[in-house]
Amino acid sequence: MNLHHIGAQHSILNHFIAESRDRHIQADRMRFRKNMERIGEILGYELSKTLSYHNKSIATPLGAKNVPLVTDEIVICSILRAGIPFHNGLLNYFDHAENAFISAYRHHTGNDDDFEIVVEYLSSPSLEGKTLLLADPMLATGQSLIAVYEALKKLGTPSEIHLLAVIGAQAGIARVKEHFPTDTHLWIAAIDDELNDKGYIVPGLGDAGDLAYGTKLQH
Repeated sequence: MNLHHIGAQHSILNHFIAESRDRHIQADRMRFRKNMERIGEILGYELSKTLSYHNKSIATPLGAKNVPLVTDEIVICSILRAGIPFHNGLLNYFDHAENAFISAYRHHTGNDDDFEIVVEYLSSPSLEGKTLLLADPMLATGQSLIAVYEALKKLGTPSEIHLLAVIGAQAGIARVKEHFPTDTHLWIAAIDDELNDKGYIVPGLGDAGDLAYGTKLQH
């Protein structure tokens, strides 16, 4: 797997990551959603440098100019519900992309610390031969991305797979690497070292879905 740790470079991205982590600033849900969107835009821009291009002649009021334009057929797939603001950031830059949405949540079985990933809803176009951008803000244990990937396989084989995350844990990144094709790309804004005993990223930022949209009843 090709790892692109964008937050390791000095850029304005780190301001948005910092605000997303700050428990005082993240209390403003609208600002939290906006920061998720901004991070999605920046990762999408960095990702765009690796896509395929061809020159197209563009007619201006004063003449014509050849401009390199993306040729990839892109499908953006986000994991509900935390992925929606992140998805919007990617869609702001890849505005001609097709879109897919899938639900994946932790279902706790007996012991509160034990859980399985349940996938219940999927809406997607064909993925055959297309460039798949699979977005999930929090890459904790990696189980959600793996479960979603298994569910998407029935929709065709993408020509390229790009995973995108805001924050990931080292353990989750290692696990994802074992289950995705070797030429998969992972674009990530920040990497943390630890997971706690409940499988949440430490220090992380908390529950991205709750911060964006409010608390929910547990399954």
